Parts: sequence; C-alpha cells; structure tokens
Amino acid sequence: MEDKDLLQTMVTAMVSKPEAVKIERKVDEMGVLLELTIDQTDMGTIIGKEGRTAKALRTILRAFGAKNNARINLKIIEPEGSTFVRRERPTDSEGGE
Repeated sequence: MEDKDLLQTMVTAMVSKPEAVKIERKVDEMGVLLELTIDQTDMGTIIGKEGRTAKALRTILRAFGAKNNARINLKIIEPEGSTFVRRERPTDSEGGE
C-alpha cells in the first residue's frame, strides 16, 4: 500500500461525500507532501475537535513513512466557500494553559 492509498482509504471512510476527496502527492527534498481536498461540509469531520482527527491522520502517516524511510506531511486544503472558522488558541498572557 502506498501513502496516498492509505490516506484515501482513511478519509473516504470518514467523510459524507467520498466522491469529493482528492489527494495530490508531491515529492521534494523535504519529503512527501500529501495535499488533501475535501467537500466543505466535511471540513469539521476531518479537522475534528481541537484538531485531534487531523493530528491523528498526520501521526499515522508519519508512522507509515518511518516504516518506509520517508517523511510524510499532510496539508488539508480549505475548499472554496468554506465556512470553517479557525479559533485562535489563547496565549499564556491571555489566561491559556
């Protein structure tokens, strides 16, 4: 199984519109970059609460890459017209943890 296939399998199982999942694979001196594009309605599902799902996907890909002597990074492309709102984390001076 290739890294792109692994990501495709995981993401299509999670989203409500699997036909909208597109993955572009780029290789450069920094390693492999997988760019994930999904339907705007699935952004929350892929990002997850506080980014946990996206972090888990990145962790799995990193482990897969380590097994195959490759550095794999995941970039989630925000779709046109997305209503996903990023919340800024509070800094220490704002009373954050």
